[in-house]
Amino acid sequence: MQVYKAFFKVIRRNLGQLSIYMVVFVVFAIALGNSNQNPKDMNFEDTKVNIAFINKDEDSKIVDGLKEYLSVNTNIVDIGKTKEDLQDALYFREVEYIVTIPKGFTGKILNNSEKVTIEKNTRPNSASEVYIDNLINRYLNTAKTYTLALGNISQSELVKYISEDLDYSTNVEVSTYENGYVSNSGCKNYYNYLAYSMFAILILGVTAVMLTFENKDLKMRNLSSALTMRSLNFQLVLGNISYAIVAWLIMILASLIMYKGYMFSMNGILFLVNSFIFTLAALSVGLLISTIVKTRSAMSAAANVVSLGFSFISGVFVPQEYLGETVISIAKFNPTYWYIKANEEISVLVNFTNTNVTPIIYSMLIVLGFAVAILAVTLVIMKQRRFSS
Repeated sequence: MQVYKAFFKVIRRNLGQLSIYMVVFVVFAIALGNSNQNPKDMNFEDTKVNIAFINKDEDSKIVDGLKEYLSVNTNIVDIGKTKEDLQDALYFREVEYIVTIPKGFTGKILNNSEKVTIEKNTRPNSASEVYIDNLINRYLNTAKTYTLALGNISQSELVKYISEDLDYSTNVEVSTYENGYVSNSGCKNYYNYLAYSMFAILILGVTAVMLTFENKDLKMRNLSSALTMRSLNFQLVLGNISYAIVAWLIMILASLIMYKGYMFSMNGILFLVNSFIFTLAALSVGLLISTIVKTRSAMSAAANVVSLGFSFISGVFVPQEYLGETVISIAKFNPTYWYIKANEEISVLVNFTNTNVTPIIYSMLIVLGFAVAILAVTLVIMKQRRFSS
């Protein structure tokens, strides 16, 4: 296995250049993971709006009942009663809604009048305006229902019935999936950015080795040795596959530490499988480039151009939904696009039905198809060069 050993000797000589991409990726991935920490409490919390309540009607149990109902759901603030006080309170955001009960309000409620209105001053088109409007409408509509149904009903009974109805609530439980979008957005971003570094590392490593073995003197020496061409090619293939697997293991190591619980879920396993298939495609691209470049400077340029170019048009740095139709159409002809597309679908996957999983498998198969097709083209080029030499 002399060739296999020589393969990794060349990799060790280029380890400094390769480690730059690995270290930068790992550091960036850790920083990215820390910036995407999930909030500790995702439960809904009701917030109370500051309002003012002004009564220009007579003191009555109906008005008191409305005020008490609003006080449960809002904060009633005393801001004065003059026009200037009200305007200042709204302007300085001391309150967001001012409820003014007009004269004759109680009588209209009891007589079931069609024109029961409440004056209001608020910030226009605000969420608080809609919220308070709904609260007041619930109270008035409930009161109207009872006055229509029961006729001559006392204020005490009316307020009692309204209070009992409006106090009724339903318990709501919000279930959050452990593999929901929020909890795995950091992991998705991690594996998206892995595409850039993986391309660069594999192209640089594979090209460096293949350039070394394509050296004219070394090639003539190998041909004149007892080493058969089949053994030479087998050891080179084995070396490339071993190098790709080692690079993949190093690249995913940080994710297994940062997202240890999630990575052993079904979503995490799909991320791993998708990244491994992409590694095979990147290895094929690296082999193809090794048949084209002739110098080390060209090797570095090719690694940067291919890795950055594929990443920019495929959604690594800019989400795919923000890319133009022309860019997407071009990006579909490289494996990075389908790899990112699968990652996006995996990140939001909750129910593992055939309908949900099939698009992910489809994208993975396309990436694998790219790997096979590019490898076939590379082998044809290598065979033609061998015959011509």
